[in-house]
Amino acid sequence: MVNEYQYKLKTGSKKHLCPKCGKKRFVRYINSITGDYLPERYGRCDREINCAYHLNPYKDGYAKMNHEQEQNNKFGNWNLMKPVPNSKPISFIPVELLKHSRTKYYQNNFIKWLTTLFDSDTIIEVINSYYIGTATLWSGATIFWQIDGQGNVRTGKIMLYNPDTGKRVKVPYDHISWVHKSLKQPEFTLSQCFFGEHLIRVNPVKPIAIVESEKTAIIASVYLPQFNWLATGGIGNLSIDKCKALKGKNVFLFPDLNGYDKWNRKAKELANHGHFIISDLLEANASEIERMQGLDIADYLVQFDWRSFRAQGDTNQQFSKSDPTPINEKGENCALLRTKYFAKPTDCSLLEKKMSNKGETNAIWSIGKLEKYHLNPPIFSGPTTLDSYYPSLDLSLVVDSEIDTMEVSGCNKYYMPNFERLNQLKSLLTLNRN
Repeated sequence: MVNEYQYKLKTGSKKHLCPKCGKKRFVRYINSITGDYLPERYGRCDREINCAYHLNPYKDGYAKMNHEQEQNNKFGNWNLMKPVPNSKPISFIPVELLKHSRTKYYQNNFIKWLTTLFDSDTIIEVINSYYIGTATLWSGATIFWQIDGQGNVRTGKIMLYNPDTGKRVKVPYDHISWVHKSLKQPEFTLSQCFFGEHLIRVNPVKPIAIVESEKTAIIASVYLPQFNWLATGGIGNLSIDKCKALKGKNVFLFPDLNGYDKWNRKAKELANHGHFIISDLLEANASEIERMQGLDIADYLVQFDWRSFRAQGDTNQQFSKSDPTPINEKGENCALLRTKYFAKPTDCSLLEKKMSNKGETNAIWSIGKLEKYHLNPPIFSGPTTLDSYYPSLDLSLVVDSEIDTMEVSGCNKYYMPNFERLNQLKSLLTLNRN
């Protein structure tokens, strides 16, 4: 029998964005046993007159389906499991609206602020990568389009920024809205995806990094381009539905300060949808003031000139001894920040010993030697087919991705396949040399 008290509206807590009207007046359902939120569509909007959206998990079959799955798991009868019912097909935004929004960037406050950080070529690059749009709802507003892995436009978040500070405008009210709301279509069925999800298909080799805000993803993509940077749009939006697009991927989570515990619990729930590693580097190194401010990765990155930061992360880049090393207000240079927040030195000897114990000591190099080998001028370049994991990809992309993944993971034992693929590539290159 379905427990009619298991799923409850979480009253007395903070409100969420309503999937219908876009206002922050939405109360979500939780599982009273586990304390976890149900999928984003389940809840009630407090705007009973102007919106009246309410999706009850007991009314559409969700509760019954979950109860059946629990029973099946309990007795081992997997064949009876059923998918979550979806009464209506997902709605999409016409792509013409996206195209129409890609104009008048000189009026876009967010783009104006980006000009204080980056050069014009870099700004054009991020505009084109993330399809940033300009909205007419408020003068200077920005549209952050949500495009899924199949190229469908799910919706667009409209926000207004201060062009001088890069902060969101929240006075006299929080300037945030949605494109699907402006369409005024009562039958529109919203299903959000990650901001930047389309990049997974564009750059399939890159590991994925997930942050909370769209702004943070865009900034981080300039400083650390070795990742596909995605955004959830909020700390509570790292959901199972969204993470289905990450199946089989290497995923690094970078929550805002004070969001570590919540995302750490969520990462464990999402283990079947990808290999999730959560970074605790900000949480471990932040000051009390920074913690109170709820800073994120972007707040640390913008303290540095992006060119110097990215160049010091490029081991092929040569520097003159006379070149000044950029520092931030704390006196930290770029290399220190990369080490402190993104590379976390780890003794790799245990991993190398584990590999050597496989009886392949003649074929296994140390990680340091392997990296040095691949950073030398390539024996040949251009597309090649290494195995089914690398279907005709450029070698430089393969090497950069694998090395970056191992460095960020701190030589975690789960990344032995990355090491072994680089060894396989080394063997292929050596064979071609001979």
